[in-house]
Amino acid sequence: MSVTTALQDAFTAAGFVAPDYGGQCLDGVLVAAADSLAASLGADLGPRAAEARSARERLAVPAATRVCVVLVDGLGYQMLSERSGHAPFLRGALSAGRRLTVGYPSTTAASMGLFGTGRPPGRTALAGYTVRNPEHGGLANLVSWEGVGPAATWQREQTVFTLLSDAGVPVTSVGPAKFAGSGLTQAALDGGRYVKAERLADRVDAATFELSAPGLVYLYWGDVDKTGHQYGWQSREWADALTEADRELARLARGLPAGTVLLVTADHGMVDVDHAQLVDVARAPELAAGVSLVAGEPRATHVHVREGESAAVAERWRRVLGEAALVATRDEAVDAGWFGPVAEHVMPILGDVVVAATGRAGVVDSRTQTPHSLQLRGMHGSFTPGEMYVPLLVVA
Repeated sequence: MSVTTALQDAFTAAGFVAPDYGGQCLDGVLVAAADSLAASLGADLGPRAAEARSARERLAVPAATRVCVVLVDGLGYQMLSERSGHAPFLRGALSAGRRLTVGYPSTTAASMGLFGTGRPPGRTALAGYTVRNPEHGGLANLVSWEGVGPAATWQREQTVFTLLSDAGVPVTSVGPAKFAGSGLTQAALDGGRYVKAERLADRVDAATFELSAPGLVYLYWGDVDKTGHQYGWQSREWADALTEADRELARLARGLPAGTVLLVTADHGMVDVDHAQLVDVARAPELAAGVSLVAGEPRATHVHVREGESAAVAERWRRVLGEAALVATRDEAVDAGWFGPVAEHVMPILGDVVVAATGRAGVVDSRTQTPHSLQLRGMHGSFTPGEMYVPLLVVA
């Protein structure tokens, strides 16, 4: 049996979901919205026009002069489906909605790049919560942007907001003040105006006001994800966070001008982990042997090793982790299409060994991760259906 076949068989046996790049995937949502506006306003999207038209047809997004795109961080399709009793507005749109995959890893930085550019992590270099920065060899945090450097140097793909702005279509982002001009915002969502608003109600009011004129408004809400991390998505607290988001999104839908298309999606789902199944590399000599740096996150780990030791490290990790994770060398993961097409400058950012957790397990490294992060109840990053599937709800 070939290595590729064995890896695919293990992938299937784990119940994993592969990214559907260019298909029913998060990478098409903002691109489809761009074509919706271009078709109505007569804007020219240049070399990306055919791609945008294909995305809109694929995701069945109607043409409109006003489009509001809402991304609810951490609202996975499975999570919404199972707890839809707490979200009557979203439940009403779910039956006609679509189930999309995100990319790998199923985590915020990677998904924001996928969403904001229409390109996979192998092109955007937004390949995890933390990654190895080849410039200095240390960890780079792609959410806080610590240790990364200039956004335009790290992420080289055109953003959809820039595409629209260059075509003369007004673009407005509505989100918290701390994200205005942040590294991740510049990398994934550069272009247009940024309106600062903290409470969800204020963001809804701002979005409604901005849509009094034609154009695209993007609204981000992160508290559903934050609550899921702290308490788990099956908790009462998470249900309350979902209820709040649902109530305000219903108000947004009621307040939008006639003819506006509202798209609601998410960047990933979540798994409530079992902390007894988290393996700490710092306390496992067999896992630490030959390893120079552990990056990524507990559910999707980039393991960087000493030169020439990739195969040996991968074999040890397979033996120690067993059914708790799927372990691949970088070449195997790239050949399997996990990251989509990989640009040359992105290759050294990816781990020499790539580890995807199964079930409720994970891999941590207490030498570089904070005690708080190790105690999170909800986590994401791997290929399970709960992490990989997100909704696309179209309200027109």
